[in-house]
Amino acid sequence: LDNLANHAPNKNWSSAETKAYWINAYNAYTIQLILDNYPLKSIKDLTDPWGQTFFKINGKMMSLNTIEHKILRPMDDPRIHFAIVCASESCPKLLNYAYAAETLNIQLDQAARDFINDASKNSITASKITISKLFKWFKSDFPEGEAFITYLNTYSTLKINPETKINYQNYNWSLNE
Repeated sequence: LDNLANHAPNKNWSSAETKAYWINAYNAYTIQLILDNYPLKSIKDLTDPWGQTFFKINGKMMSLNTIEHKILRPMDDPRIHFAIVCASESCPKLLNYAYAAETLNIQLDQAARDFINDASKNSITASKITISKLFKWFKSDFPEGEAFITYLNTYSTLKINPETKINYQNYNWSLNE
């Protein structure tokens, strides 16, 4: 955390270096938030967990919302939603290694494949899908209409028909211990 706090991206960093840094920062500070408040049953037991300004990066107080909504989402890569974690059962899995600029696209593609094909988060058949609410909450970050099904098919091991009706699963906010 000290390294993240004191070595934020600057204008000389590549977009991959910057994106990897902010994904790693989001995940590290999410873990720190949980550890600082443990034991708890859910991140939602905390008051405004994503809006709390509880850490500094380059001397500036920040929140998880700042990283997600002001920095990562404007990078226009929906795969970030499969890389950042909310410490809950229904969120993407936390890797046991950091995202790295050199392998970022491979890592993000793998995170998308892992999340989309995880039967505990998405139920996919050719003609019926019940997917994570993550796709509903961040709908504007993903392609629309048939292009959304095409996007899912990029990562899904089972190909979905373009006219398939989309349903959403309930989100399990229980702490992912």
